[in-house]
Amino acid sequence: MVNKLAVASLLLSLLALGGMFGFGFISVAVFGVGAGHVALQQIKCRGDRGRGLALVSLAICYLMGTWALLSVPSLLFAFASGS
Repeated sequence: MVNKLAVASLLLSLLALGGMFGFGFISVAVFGVGAGHVALQQIKCRGDRGRGLALVSLAICYLMGTWALLSVPSLLFAFASGS
């Protein structure tokens, strides 16, 4: 049986990726990370399937978080210079 949290985590990461140019994508990605980690733990304990789904969703969410952290200085510079 495929772990339900792994599927939910993947859906949350894709939802966050789809709304990446809005302001709410980071909060959705945070829930995706949480669901992905819990899914990995449940898969390990229960022997469920869906490890790949959880890993892909974690990769997407962590890459989005990294992109957001790296883009903050450029946004601050743009607002500070009056552009």
